[in-house]
Amino acid sequence: MSPAILRYSAFTTDPAGGNPAGVVLDARGLSDDAMQRIAADVGYSETAFLLPREDGELDVRYFSPLAEVSFCGHATIAAMVAYAHQQGPGDLVLNTQAGRVRVTVDADFAATLTSVAPRVDALDVTDLDRVLAVLRWHRDDLDPTLPPAVAYAGAWHPVIAVASRARLADLHYDFDALSALMAARGWTTVNLVWREDAHTLHARNPFPPGGVVEDPATGAAAAALGAYLATQDALPDTRRFRILQGHDLGRPSLLQVEVPHDLQQGVRVSGSAVEMMA
Repeated sequence: MSPAILRYSAFTTDPAGGNPAGVVLDARGLSDDAMQRIAADVGYSETAFLLPREDGELDVRYFSPLAEVSFCGHATIAAMVAYAHQQGPGDLVLNTQAGRVRVTVDADFAATLTSVAPRVDALDVTDLDRVLAVLRWHRDDLDPTLPPAVAYAGAWHPVIAVASRARLADLHYDFDALSALMAARGWTTVNLVWREDAHTLHARNPFPPGGVVEDPATGAAAAALGAYLATQDALPDTRRFRILQGHDLGRPSLLQVEVPHDLQQGVRVSGSAVEMMA
């Protein structure tokens, strides 16, 4: 029998906003090929497949239309809200290929994920030049106070901050060239950001390895960005900030991020999700 496939949009309360994800609440018995076919048929940037365990935890696998990915934040938020709609809100532990991820869904069906322990490394200058070339951007476009880096919180993302909102809005990149570079480096998305103020950042995330031009909301990249800002001493005193994403695509999204003093505890990313019509 074919499994039930739900469609939720994450980091929004409006089905016309946020980042859509497919959700299969019980994928036990599905082969890898079957999960890949379902993700390709659904066509969203990711589909989450839940495999309930006898101990109450959930194994979760994530597939883009082209390949499996180790972790996906927006599909996690979407899947856990969908799961809570059937099982009730509460605390859950997810076993992903990236590691154990804790998720809490509250009584209003907003979800908070706690990432695996993040990492932040320098971005090789040659890789930076290659990324800028395929983006058709220049070093003069960058924010000198936020140097480029690569950050991880379940998946790797270059973090490139620009100096103006106009530069972020003008995104017309070479899809094939960026896809090849990202595949060679093991990057999931490129996290392009502009800092409006200490509490608000705007983001765009090209995702050619998944066969998607751009993600309207990227929870894994949001967690990685939180870790990056911590290493740059660029967080507000509250260690909380918000990310506005998807506006340039007509799918506005809101991601709330909280960064602990001890990064090994994981970065928390929160948002709502809403069911979409099939």
